[in-house]
Amino acid sequence: MAPGADRRAPRGGRAHGRRPVASPARAAVLDALSAVFEDGAPLEDALAAALPAGTPSQDRRFARMLAASCLRRLGEIDAALGPLLEKPLPRKAARVRDILRLGAADLLFLDTPAHAAVDQAVRLARADRTSAGFAGLVNAVLRRLDRERPAPADPLLNLPGWIRERWTASWGEKATRAMAAALASVPPLDITVRDPAGTKGLADALGAEVLATGSLRLATGTRIDTLPGFAQGHWWVQGAAAALPARLLAGAVAPGTRVADLCAAPGGKTLQLAAAGLEVTAVDISDDRLERLRENLSRTGLAADVIAADVRAWTPDVRFDGILLDAPCLATGTAGRHPDVLWSKRARQLDSLVSLQAELTEAAIGMLTPGGVLVFATCSLEPEEGEARAARLAEDPRLISVPIRGEEVGGVQALLTPEGWLRTRPDHDLEGAGGLEGFFAARFRRTG
Repeated sequence: MAPGADRRAPRGGRAHGRRPVASPARAAVLDALSAVFEDGAPLEDALAAALPAGTPSQDRRFARMLAASCLRRLGEIDAALGPLLEKPLPRKAARVRDILRLGAADLLFLDTPAHAAVDQAVRLARADRTSAGFAGLVNAVLRRLDRERPAPADPLLNLPGWIRERWTASWGEKATRAMAAALASVPPLDITVRDPAGTKGLADALGAEVLATGSLRLATGTRIDTLPGFAQGHWWVQGAAAALPARLLAGAVAPGTRVADLCAAPGGKTLQLAAAGLEVTAVDISDDRLERLRENLSRTGLAADVIAADVRAWTPDVRFDGILLDAPCLATGTAGRHPDVLWSKRARQLDSLVSLQAELTEAAIGMLTPGGVLVFATCSLEPEEGEARAARLAEDPRLISVPIRGEEVGGVQALLTPEGWLRTRPDHDLEGAGGLEGFFAARFRRTG
């Protein structure tokens, strides 16, 4: 039986008569993709809503893998399917299009046996009245795709047109192609060690690689809850690039200093700051998202004052000597782990996000003591949300730039801009260990 397959009835009463039905995991992925494409929903949220209660963990992992593979290689998939369709699908057949995409991802990238992948796709088509009439087409197209396996495609196809144009203008065609190639692969698992002194021993225990920047990197597909040290809180999952901004703040303030992590959820940076011996206040607008932070604080035995509030309207009792503002953004830098962001986000969202970032930085500056340090960061590859914002902050008479030094990023000078800012990209290769998420950070000190 194919991964994620079973004989249970589908959700929503889609089955016709007594026909065999598709696996609930695949049916959930189909619904989740629709939510991503049509509503701009985050994939994780869409899957959580679509998977039936009680779905086994193995099926949940399969659903996540199938959905992510489809989104990660969407351009290649569409390019492979296009020539196999005698005429384009009608607009009302969006569900059929997504069924074909899932079947293609199953066949081409998950190595599901052809008979199982095609059978499951046909069952998905038959399970809904809007797609049942296309079941024969789904069968024919996917069987032909199996026979006529396409040659490797240009990875640039996997970037939406507006992203491809923006990145080419910002970073050049060569870098954009390299980033696209990196994003087509399943990313490794990076973790941050609570006590840096134990990095080598933990790396040996986990079979992990120690990156130049200090994070540990494990092979793709690792189950974190079964690894040594997880239950004991010796480490937490955090992208290697995402771990750098907190280090830039911790290294610029005195031990025991009172600092704030603004827009803190899901909380990896709060854990870093607390582990560095700082007195941390973590603020985020979403109390639901802060729940994961509270759970990780409990698991690691670290302490922080956790507050659910809108940073723009929140007034602390006293000012802070250090602030890390990881501001909301398009999050295009996270596309390796969250491939849905490239397809759920739109360029028109950029202006409102840039305005929000300006409001948040203004609030953060007002919370700093004279001489206090501000680290502004975003997980974006869009210069408007990184370099351009830092340039405006550098012109603010209340702030003085504090350039980041090479030794603060493991000696990897390629991660630093001429202005002394941090810029990481998926095509940055850390001594053969692979790339990084797209991140930007700049550091400033308040005058007065």
